[in-house]
Amino acid sequence: MTAAPAFDPALPWRQSRSVALRPEPFGALVYSFANRKLSFLKSKLLVSVVTSLADHPTAEAALVACGVPEAQRGAYVKALADLARSQMIEVRP
Repeated sequence: MTAAPAFDPALPWRQSRSVALRPEPFGALVYSFANRKLSFLKSKLLVSVVTSLADHPTAEAALVACGVPEAQRGAYVKALADLARSQMIEVRP
């Protein structure tokens, strides 16, 4: 298994193909069938960002398109970086 690349919000990302996302009232459960990791997305806005990553040229563009306030983007970038480290999201080819 290769190590996850460092998260760069200027790159194109997507939800990993081996990941299932289940919506919940608090946000979503995210499970990786590849590494058996379970994560919690504690914000519906973060769920929107993750599910729309593949629709945008960069993660930054997804944050803007989903309406993440500029003052909160740093926290969302950190959350996306954590998801990348857990291999829940991956760079699109």
